[in-house]
Amino acid sequence: MKTVNFPFRNNVTLIGGGESSQQILEQALTHAPTLVAADGGAKQALAWGKVPQLVIGDMDSLDASSIAALPAENLHRVSEQDSTDFDKALRMVDAPLILGVGFMGGRLDHQLACLNALARYPGKRCVLVGEVDLCFHVPAEASLDLPPGSRLSLFPMAEVVANATGLVHPVEALKMSPSGRVGTSNEVGPCGQVSLEFDRPGMLVITPRAGLAAVLRALQTIWGKGPISP
Repeated sequence: MKTVNFPFRNNVTLIGGGESSQQILEQALTHAPTLVAADGGAKQALAWGKVPQLVIGDMDSLDASSIAALPAENLHRVSEQDSTDFDKALRMVDAPLILGVGFMGGRLDHQLACLNALARYPGKRCVLVGEVDLCFHVPAEASLDLPPGSRLSLFPMAEVVANATGLVHPVEALKMSPSGRVGTSNEVGPCGQVSLEFDRPGMLVITPRAGLAAVLRALQTIWGKGPISP
């Protein structure tokens, strides 16, 4: 199947149909003002007075009234059932930054599917924004400036050798995997500077949502391209 790409010059907020809040959406839009929806996320966006510029999915989670409220040219139907709506949107949207809202919280199987997609597209600059946490994929290395004492978890979605400094519990040449050693519930040390290095893609970083602005500043330096800062 040929993949259709939708390029955006500006940062994109991608809204899904999972648990979220208008406050989280508004926070994401301050950093990523272009709104795109993954299927049923469009219904939630409309309920909060927002009209997505693009809706991607099989449209099985949109009712007739929601579809009628959206311009026909904003709808991109993808009928295949081999991937989730988040997967479809993530692989089709090309933007300097994607902030995913409505993909963390609620059903565990939905969350796991989103994390799976996040790990499988290491080239996508995406941060999932939940009620409590942020989650993003670091393919190789990163330097983060975060508030001391912030929780920082490393969760591998593949077998990865990890090195990390600046944490309360340092990580040195540690082999990690989904069915082996993981690095949850670590903390940022007193200096606030964390350096991460991995031998291959597959590592997800999880940290509190309160650190979103700091995470985006760090990712701007790492990714070094596009209008990540508002």
